[in-house]
Amino acid sequence: MSVAATLPHHTAIILDGNGRWAASRGLPRLAGHKAGASAVRRTVEAACEIGLPVLTLYAFSSDNWRRPATEVGGLFGLLREYLESETRRLRRHGVRLTVIGRRDRLAPAVADAIAAAERATSAGRRLDLRLAIDYSAREAIAHAAHRLSRRSTSPTAELSNLLGGPAVDLLIRTGGERRLSDFLLWECAYAELAFLDVAWPDFARENLDAALADFAGRSRRFGGVGTATESEKGV
Repeated sequence: MSVAATLPHHTAIILDGNGRWAASRGLPRLAGHKAGASAVRRTVEAACEIGLPVLTLYAFSSDNWRRPATEVGGLFGLLREYLESETRRLRRHGVRLTVIGRRDRLAPAVADAIAAAERATSAGRRLDLRLAIDYSAREAIAHAAHRLSRRSTSPTAELSNLLGGPAVDLLIRTGGERRLSDFLLWECAYAELAFLDVAWPDFARENLDAALADFAGRSRRFGGVGTATESEKGV
């Protein structure tokens, strides 16, 4: 079996542990988020080198609005910096960037930066990089179901189309927590789960390689007695 055949088509990562990483070093929480932005760059570069087709990163949940305004403002400042500094690099590496989640609550400057980065990288074919910003899986499912009730005769397939992303094969969560936190709940129905104790700012290529090696050794039966293809899963 080739290496490519053992790779997940869609890898999703919950970027957790930035604040605790900073606190353990006596630093402000925003320092952890800055270090986390560097981990995003390393991980995207590694994904390109490995040949992962789709990578979704959970950067800001809808529940994160409950955090202090200074932290939220700092996070979105870092997001703008990332988009402005990394777009050229993403284009050079053939990465297509898209953002999932709500945009109506984002500051216009942030929404404009997202749209500009998406336009600039739209021709990328090497890696489909998806950032989840102001994202809630339950809200996304409810919205898709509302749209579905008006038109569909094939609910499962149509709902998947409305949600807009492929089924997740491997979900990684850093930071030591072991929960999904309202992330890609529909898409993770048959995902293999990897919960890592390493904080996101310390996430490195060897951590990703170890998670992928573990994934390659798992037997995925999707309710049956042998391996199944995506079409056989019906998702």
